[in-house]
Amino acid sequence: MSSAGSVEGRERVRLFCALTLPDEALDALVAWQRDALRCDARAPGRDHLHITLAFLGHRPSGDLAPVAEALREAVVESSSAPLLAPLRYRETRSVGMLVLSDEGRRAGELAARVQARLESLGIYEPEGRAWLPHVTVLRFRRPPRLRPALPDIGAFSPSGAAVYHSLLRPGGAQYEVLHVFALGG
Repeated sequence: MSSAGSVEGRERVRLFCALTLPDEALDALVAWQRDALRCDARAPGRDHLHITLAFLGHRPSGDLAPVAEALREAVVESSSAPLLAPLRYRETRSVGMLVLSDEGRRAGELAARVQARLESLGIYEPEGRAWLPHVTVLRFRRPPRLRPALPDIGAFSPSGAAVYHSLLRPGGAQYEVLHVFALGG
């Protein structure tokens, strides 16, 4: 486990667990955002591109250690890293996302393990919808109704799984990686 950040001195923190993306996929996604997603919307920067496994929201800072341990245990149980690839672009009322295929449902199984562990700790409440592997690539007030070609990145494996701290700022959230774990079994 590596700890790149600290929440010392904070009583509550806004946490989520996510898969981190390898540099090659990040490079391709940033170029694709610039070239294919031209509109009156905000494209999240490179350090905001990830695949959320479980969003926890505001939690007491004392929950950080059990969250990190739950993520570590779920990762250790993984026999191999997920293999993901761009499947389609989709817009909701406030975000544009790149939906990903999940070969062998390995990412979905990891998400389910993380969520079950966090739920058993009383830290996470499951969402009412099924987990969908995706990367948020646009944020907007009104959907621009884009139909971009998919990025040419092919299949990729996430570089790790991390616990993030999301700091809300006037210009948008700022993400800080607190713990990261290698994938791959």
